[in-house]
Amino acid sequence: MGKTECTCLLEDISQFYGKEMATRDAYGIILVELGKKNPDIVVLDADLSCSTKTAKFAKTFPDRFFNMGVSEQDMIGVAAGLALTGKIPFASTFAIFATGRAWEQIRQTVCYSNANVKIVATHGGITVGEDGATHQALEDVALMRVIPGMTVIVPADAYETAQAIATVAEYHGPVYVRLGRAKVPSVMPENYKFQIGKSYIFRVGKDVNIIANGIMVAEALKASEILNKEGIDTGVANFSSVKPLDEEALLNIAKSSKLIVTAEEHSIIGGLGSAVAEFISENNPVALRRIGVRDTFGCSGSSKELLNFYGLTAEQIVQTVRDFFRK
Repeated sequence: MGKTECTCLLEDISQFYGKEMATRDAYGIILVELGKKNPDIVVLDADLSCSTKTAKFAKTFPDRFFNMGVSEQDMIGVAAGLALTGKIPFASTFAIFATGRAWEQIRQTVCYSNANVKIVATHGGITVGEDGATHQALEDVALMRVIPGMTVIVPADAYETAQAIATVAEYHGPVYVRLGRAKVPSVMPENYKFQIGKSYIFRVGKDVNIIANGIMVAEALKASEILNKEGIDTGVANFSSVKPLDEEALLNIAKSSKLIVTAEEHSIIGGLGSAVAEFISENNPVALRRIGVRDTFGCSGSSKELLNFYGLTAEQIVQTVRDFFRK
């Protein structure tokens, strides 16, 4: 196993602190900086480089960029081949295509051989917006999490994204990083350091603890402010590393909680909520409520409209907690 903590590029990563921006934008920028420092990094894309932001890398390093066309299975196969020759391939397209169309290639050619391929998928979740259900990946984390050997990361903001990308470039093994299309607020503190398999605990509450990742970390923090003012002692944790899960931190949280609420921009089936449920049911059973998309396809609308429609909001988290403590 390779390094699990980013040890370089501190001056490059600090530029993302405190900025409200899309995680895909942070990816495009940090990928170029990594490419300057490591000539083994190569990038593949499935004809969406302007949207995935790998076009920045293509412009800077045209001899290390490969547009595979609308051919996601081929992109993953070529990435596996490049990895087996010693390169560090980053393969990018929309999350729905990266994990759906190319699932077998990821399983057979990447993970079965433990190939050092980084799949960085953009446009995850329903905040793809008006593109509708066909482009909204709500099952991608579940699809990647179930494959043996795959690491799954869902960063909360641009600062964490830059650190995660720099870290996985140094880590040996297959990794799936899920990014979004829409701008997200800055939530991670300046002293934060991303590590694969580690969570970040903003605060541990005595009544309820909200475990979130991706854009839902910001909503969890808003919800905790409301609940704490109402006298419900509420904590928040960012579990960006869905696999491996930070089991030590989760066990401590479970022991401190009357209720755990998970929040994710994903189906409630197979994602972060399921990972938490599997662990605590075997190790420290505690009441659990899952916030996410409830076994349905998405629909077309603005990001804000869809988050409200599917209940992926601070208000929904607050109401879920209120309902539990009123019983």
